[in-house]
Formats: sequence, structure tokens, C-alpha cells
Amino acid sequence: MVLNKISTIERCLKRVREVYSGSPASLEDFTKQDSIILNIQRACEASIDLAMHIAAKEQLGLPQTGREAFDLLKANGVINEETAAK
Repeated sequence: MVLNKISTIERCLKRVREVYSGSPASLEDFTKQDSIILNIQRACEASIDLAMHIAAKEQLGLPQTGREAFDLLKANGVINEETAAK
């Protein structure tokens, strides 16, 4: 499960980089916009799923929100402040 979520996050971010390709002009194309938005959303969802999974597996508490899951990971030294703030 963990490796699958990490793979999903990496794949989505790679796709965002490919479609955006460092060019703000890419955002004028609605199909490219949709692709970028969808892949960012997928990466966020996979990150939250992963945080929830780790919090449960490590018995850190029962987070009710994604933010709470990341806060629990930070409070227990699983991730640092910088990562939690992202």
C-alpha cells in the first residue's frame, strides 16, 4: 500500500511537470489545465491516504482530517515541520 501510494504521487507529479514543462503558456490550453489539476488532486489524495495509513499503522491516533494526519506525523517525528507545512 505504501509503495503504491508513493508510486502514484511520483507518477502524478511527473505528469504535471511534463504537461506544464515550465511554461506558463501551457496554462492557456484547457486540456493541459485539466491534466495538471487532476494530477495535482490525485497526488494530494494519495498523500493524505498515505498519511492516514501511517498514522493508523503506527497507532498515532485517529485523525479526522488530512491536516490532522500530517499534524500527528509531525508531532511523532515521522515528518519534519517543513514537510508538514506543505
